[in-house]
Order: sequence, then structure tokens, then C-alpha cells
Amino acid sequence: MTMPLLRRTRPCVPTAWSLHARLLCWLAIGLACTALLAGCANTHPPQGMQPVQGFDFARYQGRWYELARLDHAFERGMDNVSARYTPQPDGSVQVVNRGRIAATGAWREATGKALFTGAASTASLKVSFFGPFYGGYHVVALDRDYRWALVVGENTRYAWILARDTSLPPETLDGIVQRAEALGIDTHAFIWVSHTHADPTGRP
Repeated sequence: MTMPLLRRTRPCVPTAWSLHARLLCWLAIGLACTALLAGCANTHPPQGMQPVQGFDFARYQGRWYELARLDHAFERGMDNVSARYTPQPDGSVQVVNRGRIAATGAWREATGKALFTGAASTASLKVSFFGPFYGGYHVVALDRDYRWALVVGENTRYAWILARDTSLPPETLDGIVQRAEALGIDTHAFIWVSHTHADPTGRP
């Protein structure tokens, strides 16, 4: 039994135009990925904002309640939001964000990792909830008794008012809002977070 003859076919040679098109396609993909990674890796404070100096994380650690925030996808539709910061043996900070989905009543929790971007006496950190991707976390105003904090991300589209309690006196809150407005934050866009439901875990 003889083997069938293989039909010789002309090898497919890419044309100059197809190679050029492929090169442009890969270049576009590469630029898009570079831009995405650069955006995710931006951990510097917004221009013109200075993180708090003389920061004492031993006083900052623990639970903070979110009183106000600018809208973003990760917390959209949530109330009763809080964050807990716990120092780790390796010098990092464990971040546990917890909140309630208002529409369903379900509670959600996310655990992340924060690192100081420089000296621990400067309130400038980078936080990650998604592997290698970090975002900025900068405390730009802080009560001398560590009762409230104004925090921003890598730009003024990310801002939070945090407090040790679920509310602050109106005059104190007005002062924080004025500080935020002076820094260029759109305070009219603040979402004011309600804290009317007890955490089912009973955590203090």
C-alpha cells in the first residue's frame, strides 16, 4: 500500500499591508494596556494637595465610618459603609471595607492591602483590592484628635469624609466640607451615607 502523495501548496506569505496592519493592531493594544496600567498605578496625591504630615497610624488604625463620598462604581448603591485598618507584621495595612446594599439589604465585605508610599509619618498610602493594581489613599485633612478625616484618591473624583462615629456635629461637618471645596472637590456631588442599620456581625 502506497502513501498518498501530498499536494504541494504555495506557502502563505503575508503581504506588506497585512504585516503593517498587524503591527498597528498590536501597537494599539500595547498602548491601551500601558495607559490602563499607568492609570491603575497612579498613587500620587492630586496636584496641589498635600497629605497630612506627622501622621500617627497607631492613632488612625481601627474602624472609621463613611459619612460622605463621591460616586464611584465600587460603592454605588451602598449605605452603612465602614472601613477598618489593621497594621500587619510586614509593615502593610489590612483594609476591610464593609457596607450594605440598600436595594437588597445584603451586606458585602472586601479585604485589601495598603502600603505607605513613603515615610509612615506622611499620610499617603496606596491601596489594592485587585492584586497588583493600586490606587492612591491620601489623608489631606485630619482632626487633631483623630475623630474625622478627609481622604482623596489619585484625583479629585475620589473623596471621602470619614469619622469615628456615624455622625458629626453640623458645624464640624460644615468645616470639613469647606476644606474640601477649597481643595477643588465638588462637594455638591457628595453622597451622604446613612447608618441606620446595625451590622449583623455585631462588630464594634
